[in-house]
Amino acid sequence: MTTDVIRMPYDRGLNWPTATTFALFHLGAVAALFTFSWTSFAAAVFLYWMATGLGISMGYHRLHTHRSYRVPVFLERFFAVCGALTLEGGPISWVAIHRIHHQKSDQPGDPHTPRDGAWWAHMGWILFGETNHNNTRGLAKYAPDLAKHRFYVWLNNYHWAPTVVLGLLLLAFGGLSLMLWAVCLRVVFGLHATWLINSATHMWGARRFATRDDSRNNWWVALITFGEGWHNNHHAHPTSARHGLAWYEFDPSWIQIRLLSLLGIAKSVRVARVTDPTAGRQAA
Repeated sequence: MTTDVIRMPYDRGLNWPTATTFALFHLGAVAALFTFSWTSFAAAVFLYWMATGLGISMGYHRLHTHRSYRVPVFLERFFAVCGALTLEGGPISWVAIHRIHHQKSDQPGDPHTPRDGAWWAHMGWILFGETNHNNTRGLAKYAPDLAKHRFYVWLNNYHWAPTVVLGLLLLAFGGLSLMLWAVCLRVVFGLHATWLINSATHMWGARRFATRDDSRNNWWVALITFGEGWHNNHHAHPTSARHGLAWYEFDPSWIQIRLLSLLGIAKSVRVARVTDPTAGRQAA
């Protein structure tokens, strides 16, 4: 593992540009609460589905990282742009870091394991310079399938651009309330929801499968992340497009992938075959 890509906890001090950006967005999220309107709330919910649901869950994670299914190129790239709207970095960075997480899950070299502390796993790993998201060349070795396309290289280098453009458009045509809700509050909620997968789902929940890491199934994280909280299932079957393997494990992203498959848009869909989804279940 090269030190210019992944760093150990707190070894290089606070990442001031990242910390400043997050602080401003959190202030904007608080300000949004004083400018409520149903239009702004609806826009925030829609864009949350678009950015975190389509962009992170269906895009960056299940499609770009694990290649759990295939879609036409234009849709794959659309999902990537949606993912960039979360401010979680570009597709090459996100995919590379998540693949490293699977290789080193809860072991030395894992970028965000709670074994280094719950706060570290949740957001400390970003605030203290654990990863240089703009190091496209360094991270490309872990995502060569994306790095060979100029579109993904550009989006990784300028992953902030879609959010800036969206924010300006919302401010110009909808006013301050719309921008605060649909950008600041939506981004902040999405960041913490995604970070809970790194922290909470490696600490709290049930373990159906005896994986080599601490991954757990957490229903309330799944509820706010479009099914990503069924994390133990995912670590046991990382290439499965379906994370909720039992009927009671609500997985909206899988429902949408299944719909795309029925429409003939999604192909080569990989699904874990579990005869008894409750077999071998371990208590929290």
